Amino acid sequence: MANQSTRAARRTRTDASVGPLLAALGDPTRQDIIERLRAGARTVGELSDAMPVSRPAVSQHLKVLREAGIVVETRQGVRHYFALDAGALDSLRRHFERLWQDVLQSFADYVKEAERARKAK
Repeated sequence: MANQSTRAARRTRTDASVGPLLAALGDPTRQDIIERLRAGARTVGELSDAMPVSRPAVSQHLKVLREAGIVVETRQGVRHYFALDAGALDSLRRHFERLWQDVLQSFADYVKEAERARKAK
């Protein structure tokens, strides 16, 4: 049982740090923006020209992604470029790896317990 409470405590700590990231990724339009930014930095105009939403809507979605730390904004003259923040994406990757490890450990614990119960009969 100590193993389960340790995993639960670790999960609580990490869920708080990735919560805003996950919430920001919950919108399909923002997911589409993320996919487009995988190819490299883009301006709002470049993104909105390739999407079925208005430029102001793309700007609002980028604001949410920026505030969550998923994208970074750089300025070159009058242009604002948006790019993915590798650190935030790495944080999400680590979060899902920990979740997967918890699932695998739970399955291993179940198999061990089932084996003990089978041998006890």
